[in-house]
Amino acid sequence: MASAFSRFRRDAEDDLEAQVENLTNELAAMKKALSRRGSDAYGDARHAAHDFYGDLRDRLTDTLPLVRKRARAAEQVARENPVTTAVIGLAVVGLLAAMLSRR
Repeated sequence: MASAFSRFRRDAEDDLEAQVENLTNELAAMKKALSRRGSDAYGDARHAAHDFYGDLRDRLTDTLPLVRKRARAAEQVARENPVTTAVIGLAVVGLLAAMLSRR
C-alpha cells in the first residue's frame, strides 16, 4: 500500500512540476511579447511626435516673418501713443489679475 501511495505522490509531484515549468515558459513568452509591443508603441509615439513637431516647426517658420512685421508695427504704434499704450497695459494687467483671483 505504501508503494502505491508513494507512486501516486511522485506522479502528483511530477505533474505539478511540469505544470509549474509550463507556466514559467508561458510567462516568459508573455513578457517577451509585452516587451515587443511596448517597444513598438514607443517607436510609434516617437515617430508621431517627430512628425508633429516637424509640422509645427514648418508652420512657425512660415509665419514668423509675419509675426515680426506685426510686432514692429505694434511697437511703432506704442512709441507714437505712449499714454494709450500705458492704459491698455494696465487694463491687461487688471484683467489677468481678475482671472487669476477667480481660481
